[in-house]
Amino acid sequence: MKRQFFGTDGIRGRVGVEPMTAATVLKLGWAAGVVLASQGNREVIIGKDTRVSGYLFEAALEAGLASAGINSRLLGPMPTPAVAYLTSTFRAAAGIVISASHNPYYDNGLKFFSTEGSKLPDETELEIEALMSEPMTTVDSSDLGRARRMDDAAGRYIEFCKSTFPSGLRLTGMKIVVDSANGAAYDIASRVFEELGADVIAVGAEPNGLNINKDCGATAPDNLRAHVLLQRADVGIALDGDGDRIIMVDHRGEIVDGDEILYVLARARKSAGQLKGGVVGTLMTNLALEHALTAIDVPFERAGVGDRYVMEKLRERDWDLGGENSGHVICLDRVTTGDAIVAALAVLAVMKESGESLSSLRTDMKLYPQVLVNVPIRERVNLDDHSTIQDAVNKAEEKLGTEGRILLRPSGTEPLVRVMVEGRVANDVEAICHQVARAVGDALE
Repeated sequence: MKRQFFGTDGIRGRVGVEPMTAATVLKLGWAAGVVLASQGNREVIIGKDTRVSGYLFEAALEAGLASAGINSRLLGPMPTPAVAYLTSTFRAAAGIVISASHNPYYDNGLKFFSTEGSKLPDETELEIEALMSEPMTTVDSSDLGRARRMDDAAGRYIEFCKSTFPSGLRLTGMKIVVDSANGAAYDIASRVFEELGADVIAVGAEPNGLNINKDCGATAPDNLRAHVLLQRADVGIALDGDGDRIIMVDHRGEIVDGDEILYVLARARKSAGQLKGGVVGTLMTNLALEHALTAIDVPFERAGVGDRYVMEKLRERDWDLGGENSGHVICLDRVTTGDAIVAALAVLAVMKESGESLSSLRTDMKLYPQVLVNVPIRERVNLDDHSTIQDAVNKAEEKLGTEGRILLRPSGTEPLVRVMVEGRVANDVEAICHQVARAVGDALE
């Protein structure tokens, strides 16, 4: 069945444009409610980020669920991983997050979690999609769902996050800048680190409904870098708008992305005899991570782009650690989805236990230069059918050898082919990327 609403990370779009309209979200709530009610559990957890449109979609979603006989627990602004955690602990039928993650305020979306706190199974999403073409109905008035606020949700999640930090260890003496992107974790993130003893400077913690992710957070780490240097902090932590992505900054002002965070965690776990299997990255993971992990005898595998596919590969291999360079870092031994606060605590624990700075911990892994060029195309094509493209790629791969790689990836949302080249020498990488991009453009004109 072709999907109309669900993508790799739920449903997302411009507010007021399908599918992100009040009417469609109302019906999505109803369709999801019908599917969930058929499974016997009638409790759903609903959280949101700080976008002004969250009020609109929370009301529509709750009404749709109620019409199908589903009760809603409304959390208010709450990080995505918190919703996943609370869905699991309350044994709810599902958790729903109203958020467009790292997108600007004028976008919004819906993310669904199963009762285990993981992404909703494909078959459940397809059942919901199928019902969207059916007329909406309402259960008998005596069976309508009800909604209530959960006032202690933040406190529950804060205590959970702290429980993932080593017992007896504190962050006393550590100055940390926390940039919450004016998003869902604007209050929670700082409180977690403060309660563990850190001196916290909070930025991006004054949401007004319109400033989520605006020049702050994980997608704009220069804001964090400036504050770390100004405050002479030991480390900086930036989250995205819904709190599932993390980018860090060391005391020198150097940005530390998801690949480097994975290396720091993998090396520490390997040294302590606590690494289960290996590490999962994606097609976009920097080759330097693969090489650095190989040097310390840690297996590495790539999944498709998207934390959903990283999770699938982790479960398939029965490993615990994976993520993306964009900042989704998954520690499956602690959480069921990407969690920026939990990942940050894991890195801070390594720093405290080793006595090393983040700058020192990342020394053995230097990211390779990476160049990305978007090539416009008229229509979606099979690149393998074009011999001139394959010839250009083969020649480029010969030049790079084992010290680089090339990735050609048609965009799933735009008429583009993304050409990515990485390797040790920046000038070579840039030249090769543009050569391959020209070959792609010429072949597809």
